[in-house]
Amino acid sequence: MSSAQTHLGIDRSLCGEPVRLGPGSAELSLTTVASMAVDDRGLVHGGFVFGLADHAAMLAVNDPNVVLGAASARFLRPLRVGEVVMARASVTAEAGRKRSVAVEVRRGDEPVMTGEFTCFVLEQHVLDP
Repeated sequence: MSSAQTHLGIDRSLCGEPVRLGPGSAELSLTTVASMAVDDRGLVHGGFVFGLADHAAMLAVNDPNVVLGAASARFLRPLRVGEVVMARASVTAEAGRKRSVAVEVRRGDEPVMTGEFTCFVLEQHVLDP
């Protein structure tokens, strides 16, 4: 597995643990926890699923200066606290600084979310003047 070059300070317990990184691809695992629940039935907030997908997209690009420009997401199934999901991301197109990344989040064989992420690789950190 190659090493992460971006998002090194992210809380992996909330956004997923890298399982596999390769050129233009990434696979991450996330176990949902109680702090992600929106109610006493254990429904996981979709923002955590989106965060996992976003993190996977960033690692598929794997550049220190990658940022998210746009995303479309389709949520297909709900998650409960304690479930494990996997995100698979792959760069599908490259044009200059722009990268298109397809991401799928699955619980076992079931798709939970699919998304298209538009990322940009900047010349310097987004917070630099």
